[in-house]
Amino acid sequence: MEVTDIGNKEEGKVWHRKPPPGKSVLATVVRTAHQSKTVRFLHVAFDTTGDSFLAGDHHGNIYVFDITRNRFRLVQRTGQACTALAFSLRRTTEFLVALVDHTIKCFDKDTKQLVSWMRGHEGAVTSISVHSSGRYAITTSSDTAQLWDLDTFQRKRKLNIKQSVAIQKVFFLPLSNTILSCFSDDSIFAWESDTLFCRYQLPVPDSGPRIIYKAFAVTRDGKSLAAGGRSNLLHLWCLESQQLVRVIQMPSQVRTVRQLEFLPENFDGGASQTLGVLSQDGVMRFINIHTCKLLFHMGSVDEAITAVAVGPNGRHIAAIMDNGSINIYSVQSLTQALNKPLPSRVAVVSDGGTGHDFSNIKMKVRSEAVRPARRSGKETQVKILRPPAGPSADDKENELPAGLNKKRLVALLKAFGEFPAKYRMFVWKSLLCLPENHAAYSSLTDKGLHSAFLTLHEKYPIKSQKLQRGLQRLLSALAHWAAIFAEVEYIPLLSFPFVKLFQNNPMLCFEVVATVIVNWCQHWFEYFPNPPLNILSMAENILGHHDKELLQHLMDCGITSQLYVWPLLETMFSEVLTRDEWLRLFDNVFCNHPSFLLMACVAYIISSREPLLLCSQKKDFEYFFHHRNNLDVGAMIKEAYRITGSTPPAIHPRTLLSDFTPLTSGQYPIFNQYPEFIVEYQSKERERIRLQEMEYLKEREELSALRANFVRRQAEEKNYYAQQELLQQAEEQRRNILAQEEEKLAQQRTKLTAMKRELKVKELHLLDATRRRFMKHQQDLQFSQIQKLDQEISRKMDQREQETAAAVQDLEVRQMELEVQRKRLEQDLLKKQERVGRQLEEELRLKMRAAERADETGPQLPHGAESNLQALEMSLAEAYQQSLEADWQREVLGRLQQVEAEQERKRDLLAELQRKTLAEEEKLSHTVREVAGRKWDEVMNSRAELQEQRLAGSTADPGLPLHRPGASVAAKGVNTGRARSSAATQRQEGASMVCLNSASPSGSSTTNFSLDRGRAVLDNSERELLKEIRELRQKLAARARQSTSSSSPSVPTPSSVS
Repeated sequence: MEVTDIGNKEEGKVWHRKPPPGKSVLATVVRTAHQSKTVRFLHVAFDTTGDSFLAGDHHGNIYVFDITRNRFRLVQRTGQACTALAFSLRRTTEFLVALVDHTIKCFDKDTKQLVSWMRGHEGAVTSISVHSSGRYAITTSSDTAQLWDLDTFQRKRKLNIKQSVAIQKVFFLPLSNTILSCFSDDSIFAWESDTLFCRYQLPVPDSGPRIIYKAFAVTRDGKSLAAGGRSNLLHLWCLESQQLVRVIQMPSQVRTVRQLEFLPENFDGGASQTLGVLSQDGVMRFINIHTCKLLFHMGSVDEAITAVAVGPNGRHIAAIMDNGSINIYSVQSLTQALNKPLPSRVAVVSDGGTGHDFSNIKMKVRSEAVRPARRSGKETQVKILRPPAGPSADDKENELPAGLNKKRLVALLKAFGEFPAKYRMFVWKSLLCLPENHAAYSSLTDKGLHSAFLTLHEKYPIKSQKLQRGLQRLLSALAHWAAIFAEVEYIPLLSFPFVKLFQNNPMLCFEVVATVIVNWCQHWFEYFPNPPLNILSMAENILGHHDKELLQHLMDCGITSQLYVWPLLETMFSEVLTRDEWLRLFDNVFCNHPSFLLMACVAYIISSREPLLLCSQKKDFEYFFHHRNNLDVGAMIKEAYRITGSTPPAIHPRTLLSDFTPLTSGQYPIFNQYPEFIVEYQSKERERIRLQEMEYLKEREELSALRANFVRRQAEEKNYYAQQELLQQAEEQRRNILAQEEEKLAQQRTKLTAMKRELKVKELHLLDATRRRFMKHQQDLQFSQIQKLDQEISRKMDQREQETAAAVQDLEVRQMELEVQRKRLEQDLLKKQERVGRQLEEELRLKMRAAERADETGPQLPHGAESNLQALEMSLAEAYQQSLEADWQREVLGRLQQVEAEQERKRDLLAELQRKTLAEEEKLSHTVREVAGRKWDEVMNSRAELQEQRLAGSTADPGLPLHRPGASVAAKGVNTGRARSSAATQRQEGASMVCLNSASPSGSSTTNFSLDRGRAVLDNSERELLKEIRELRQKLAARARQSTSSSSPSVPTPSSVS
């Protein structure tokens, strides 16, 4: 079996070497922290595939183990121990963890992030059941059960109960929406998960003992329910008919069922037949619920199992062992023996077994170990064992429970020196005839911890908390059984080795200790509170009989039996022997008369004769009998048997000690072999002392409070006076500091006044220099602004001239276009006239030819007809000529109208352009006037200031002439209009024109500009163009009148038109 220590690793392999086929345990996983301390795993849970499972340890670490990939990984550190796990959610990467702070958290195993945090329980959550869809979950504690929606992580329902009835478990049935709730009174209810409507209640069995359900299991099809508890009986329910169909009785080794799990199988349709039963001895037995046969088992008494999780696919089982490790089992290897052909077996029929009647539905599990048969050529022979006719009295005396025989056990012990470790607890249980009184033991434990052992951990500190609680529980039960055990100081020393040996079964431990006290501690408490002097005297007499020299040496050294016998008895040899040696010794003690324990003490002393003879100091003897020594336990036991056989009856303890008496069944015997008045007196005294101590503690607390109050007030008063003294000292210091500061301040004020005077003088000088620099800067700035204005005006004038020139050019181009159109029109008219003339000439020529031909053919026509024909021709030609002239006139008039409309549009455009130009000129002139006015005001102000300064300084230099900034500015100005003498003459004459070249309102000499240099040229060209158009119109009209008035018969020609 390979053991994997994951330690502080966050990921790694589960096993480093592949397990061989047929090996049931694939790997054992342990976790050791610092200083080789083992961290226990608490819970495991498989996912829906059955190939991975979660495991949570005592430190709050959550690991995921992937069996198929042979990997493990740390997925979360919660910081606190978990109480339940669930790994079968709809989102396969998420899992639920119930913690000791009564909360449930949802984590993602891939991102390791917290998904949600659910609160609402007031007690520890013991189980988490997830719906088959993975959408809902039920969390169960002892007082309530809550239904959660895993999509929103909100609580949907809450099941509250009475305080007298606790919840055992609430879970979903597979493949349905039914919730099954089980309570401590063995009542089971089925509810609808949507409406929480109670569907049915399973009837509580009337006959037979009460089981007190603790463990439940349901098949995958949700049709069968198995329940077990504080008994070796299992109830098998059919949920479809709501009837108890079978009661299964487990072997006698099973007294309490801790957990039930159905083992899934292939092709079973969800109706599992194999049920795993985990009992109090740490062994999980798998049985067939139909044949009630024991198929196989896991674990043992030495390697006990505390919790189990079965994979949904039925391939693997994860078991948490008693030492805190995890064993991963292969179900195929465990069931491998079941698939082999069974060898021939002998059926043993037992007669007359008593049991409980459950209406003929009770079945007893038969243990059928499968062993391979030896193959040989001979045929298998079967022997039928027949018991003897009648057992003898000796045989009855040596018969033990569970079919053992004391003589055979003694013979086995003498042959091997000890019992097999695997069966030692079973043999001891049979030798001591333990009754297993569950009800009586429960009545003792229900009384709680005894007041005498509430502070046991202070007197006997134990590293293991589990051992500490077990020892405290055992001593409390003993004190409730007999009052003397609350007063005996050495009871913890006597009981501790048994508590350490039976820590997983407290009831068995109690009965073993009680049996030892009743039989091997006879007459120990007669001299209470002193040691058992009668028993010590017996040991001293036996030692004197067998080794007088050693006894004399002990007496010479002043060592009594209380020093060399009593330490061995009160600790039951646990201080001087190792675990194996101690077990070997008590194998012999339990097989012999109770006096054998005294013989063992004497044998230990005689076996250590040589080192004891060398000791002379009392502290050496004390150390020897309280620590381990180099001693052969086998030789000591042989010596004990020799002393037992050779001791004379007069001093043999057998004559004074009773034979072995087992504990009574049902109720434990009354133990009163002690001076009751002393115990009662001590109990009363202890109670009185406890009350006095409580009163003393109360008074001490009050006194401590008063003292603390007095100390606090004294400290406050001391602090107050100290603070007052410090305040006075601080006040004196502050006064001295203020006086010094005032003196320094006066000196500084004097210096500051002088510095201010100097600074004022410097400031005046700087102001004067700054004023001068500012005036010069202002003048330069004004000059630059005037230059900028001049440049802007020049740019505007150039732009205006360019616009005017462009307009003139446009007009010239338009005039040329009109001229071209006029000429083209004249040419078209001439061409039309010429074409009409040609047509008329051609018609006339044709007519004349026709007349000539007529003359030739018909000279006989009269002269009057000819004259009429000529007149008609002339009238026709005249009409045609008039129509042509009318058409020509209409065309000319249309063309003239078009030209006039175009001229009118041009005039409108020119007028609009003129109006815009005048508006811009007016705006520019206004801006220039405003700027000039502001500049002139600034100049006048600066002139006035300068005059005031010069008047102030005229006393020093009276003959200095005043400076005229206005003249300088005028001298520096740019007079762009000086070239235009006419404009300058008009300005000198004072003509007031509202234009850009008008004079400044300030009356000073300013620059004059003219922006109308191209306006006269434009007006002249426009007037000339209009004049030409009028002349052309008149000429065309005269020509039209002349053509209409003309009545010439001749055809017009192009020369006459011109």
